[in-house]
Amino acid sequence: MRRSDRLFDLVQILRDGKLHRAADLGRRLGVSTRTIWRDMGTLAASGLPIEGARGVGYQLRDPTTLPPMTLTRDEFEALRLGITLVAGAADPMTARAAASLRAKIGAVAPARAQDPGADSFVFASAEAARAAPYLALIRRAIRDHLTLALGYPDATGAARTRRIRPLHLDYWGRAWTLTAWCDLSNDFKMFRVDLVTSLGHDGGAFLPEPGRTVDDYLARLDPR
Repeated sequence: MRRSDRLFDLVQILRDGKLHRAADLGRRLGVSTRTIWRDMGTLAASGLPIEGARGVGYQLRDPTTLPPMTLTRDEFEALRLGITLVAGAADPMTARAAASLRAKIGAVAPARAQDPGADSFVFASAEAARAAPYLALIRRAIRDHLTLALGYPDATGAARTRRIRPLHLDYWGRAWTLTAWCDLSNDFKMFRVDLVTSLGHDGGAFLPEPGRTVDDYLARLDPR
């Protein structure tokens, strides 16, 4: 069995969330206990939330693996290009995650789906680079329902500070946009992140309210 196949099988076994002894895993996969120890170290280093130790056993906490699936070569290509596009957005946190994901996919992708030139594609833009410093905070604010103080130019070009409830980020191939509820306008607003002049957490938080959620915004766009 190839090591990549064995690592994949280990993850599938651990997905049940139970504690598994290295000796039992070794017998099941036909390898030594020492090999299982090394494999567990590799999986943990790749970012999987594995807990345990030698002599105790191992389990996968909060598994984040995907179920087995078969992808065509074109689907692999689309996935690779998507990862490269995200990495090109110049957000350091996203770039690191994209690199890690690309390595994991490469480890399990069949030979026919491999493309030596895949990493030569670069998707970057000046707009994405200017937006990069703000993306991590925006994502955290969306996830944790934090209000933000946003500096943004008005129609005259003068920067104004607004208190917003961030709802959704979109990437349009060159620029990031943020959909938010703006207290200043008392309405939904879409902001280009590369035009933001300042951004910070103002110490506030919010709960989703009827009429002020991203679903309400989307329903307004398509009232059907």
